[in-house]
Amino acid sequence: MWAIGAHKAKVPAPARPVLDLSGPKLRSAFEGLVDAAENTGGVERYVGALALKASLFEELLGKGQVGELTETEFYDLAAFITPVRRRISAWLGRNGFAAMHGCLVTLLDGWSDHGTADQRLGTFVASFPADREHRWSRDLAAEVLHFTAPDRYPLMTRWMWDNRVNTGVLREIWHGDNCDAGTIPVDDDFTTFVTMREELEGFLQGNGVFRDLPFYVDLLCAHVYATYINDKGGQYLRADFCGGGREDSMAHTRRLLGLDAVDTESGRTRLKLIDGEAYVLGEPRRLSSQGSADANS
Repeated sequence: MWAIGAHKAKVPAPARPVLDLSGPKLRSAFEGLVDAAENTGGVERYVGALALKASLFEELLGKGQVGELTETEFYDLAAFITPVRRRISAWLGRNGFAAMHGCLVTLLDGWSDHGTADQRLGTFVASFPADREHRWSRDLAAEVLHFTAPDRYPLMTRWMWDNRVNTGVLREIWHGDNCDAGTIPVDDDFTTFVTMREELEGFLQGNGVFRDLPFYVDLLCAHVYATYINDKGGQYLRADFCGGGREDSMAHTRRLLGLDAVDTESGRTRLKLIDGEAYVLGEPRRLSSQGSADANS
C-alpha cells in the first residue's frame, strides 16, 4: 500500500519482467482448446465449472470466512486440487486439521494486500517439509489464493511456472524452440504471474473473449500444460496429475484444474482418506484420523 503523509516516501512497485511469449504457440493452443472441448460441452462449460469452483472457495474462505472453516469443508476444497487430494492424507494423519487451519488463516490474513502475497505464500510453504513429497503445499496455497479471489490473484501453481526446474506453462508458450536446453531467467513470483495473466488476457481479448477472463486464462494454460504432459510428461507429472491409461483430449486439462473431482453418480471424490477409501463430498469424516494407509497409493 502507498504510504500516507508527505514525509513518507512512496514504495516503488516491483519491476515488471519482460515475457517473450509466442503468438503462434498461443493461437495454436487456443484453437486446440476449442476443438478439444467441443466433444464434452464446449469451452463455456469448462469456464462455468471453474466459476462454480471459485464460488465454493469464496464462500468458505473469502472475506474472513477461513476462520470458521470446518474440517469437512476443507476436505471438500482439497478434493478440487489434484496434487493435494492425492497426497495430503498422510500429512493430516500426522499433524491434524488444526495445524492446516492455522496455515490457511495466516495465508489469507491481509489477502487484499498484493504486496505481501509472496511473503504469505512462502510462509505457508515453509510450514511443510521441503521435500519431494510435500511439493503439493505450493499448489494448495496457490489455488486457495486464486480461487478465493480470482480477480485479484493469478493462478501461481508449479505447473504454471517453476523457475527452479524451468518447467511450466511459461516455458511451453515462450518464444523460440530452444527452451528445453536453456533457462528462462524469470522468477516465479507474484509480479511474474500477474504480468503473464495480463498478457494472456490481452491475447484472449484479441480473439474475441471479454468475459470470465481469469477462468479463460486458467483453462488455456491448463490445456497448454496438458498437451505437454501428453507429449513429453515424465513419470512424476503423471503421478501428480494423471490416472494412467488413454483418456479423451480434455482429461488432463480437467485434472490439472481439479474439475474431475467428483463422480456425479456416487458422490465420491478422488481425495483418498487415511484408510484408503474415497472421500464423499460433504461427508463428516475425519481425514486426519489415525491410520497407517499409504496416502500415495
